[in-house]
Amino acid sequence: MNRTTATALATVAVVAPGVALAPTASADGGGKHDTVHLQAHLEPVPFSKVKGSGTATVKLRGHKATVSLTARGLLAKAPHAQHIHIAAKGQCPPASAARTVNGMKSVFTTDGVPFYGGIGTSLTTKGDTSPDSGLAVDRFPVGPKVNYHRTIKVSAEAAKSLRNGTAVVVVHGTDVNGNGKYDNVLGPSDLDPKLPAEATNPALCGPLMKAAKGPVKGGLGGSQGTDGANTMALAGGAGLLAAAGGALYLRRRTGRAD
Repeated sequence: MNRTTATALATVAVVAPGVALAPTASADGGGKHDTVHLQAHLEPVPFSKVKGSGTATVKLRGHKATVSLTARGLLAKAPHAQHIHIAAKGQCPPASAARTVNGMKSVFTTDGVPFYGGIGTSLTTKGDTSPDSGLAVDRFPVGPKVNYHRTIKVSAEAAKSLRNGTAVVVVHGTDVNGNGKYDNVLGPSDLDPKLPAEATNPALCGPLMKAAKGPVKGGLGGSQGTDGANTMALAGGAGLLAAAGGALYLRRRTGRAD
């Protein structure tokens, strides 16, 4: 085997494993100390009679989370509990989850638990943010609009759920009979019988998903996540393989000329 051929084959041998072992993790890495950016589009829960919407973003590094939440179309002059629910399907409850009370269908908070899970973090305006503050009505935003921003510490379980895609933002508080206040039209809350169900039933909901990283530079398109990394690795590998093949071709042609 001549030197040119050996060099070309060595190049192929180095490139091939590199292509096979191209990174498959996302750009965020997946480690518990990596920074993860998440976002949610908040939509009305079925039968909530809410006509509003909202967005939420979370920047998570370790157990430190910076949370921003905006919402509109909520009941005015009323507190709206808001949480990050965790450790279930990472979904908002469908219409089939609703129960019928006093001739009206409504999704109660516990009806949604199989889909969005229990409270992982209470998005209070001040003080404690643990599940213990889930009904701290004096420390939640008051509608009809919410403009919330706070950096907080989340539990290990909540951080894990945020990273694995099973965290959901839920804003509570409905007015199904449209009388402008929380009343007992749906009976007592399934979380605290001292409160009306309207005050604690979910109004807006949105799963937290990893935010897109934007287009990859160089015309490859897509996001700089798993697919982008694999595409670039394969493209680079293909280029080097082509170069190696070219070297073999030129060597053979030169040999024939000799």
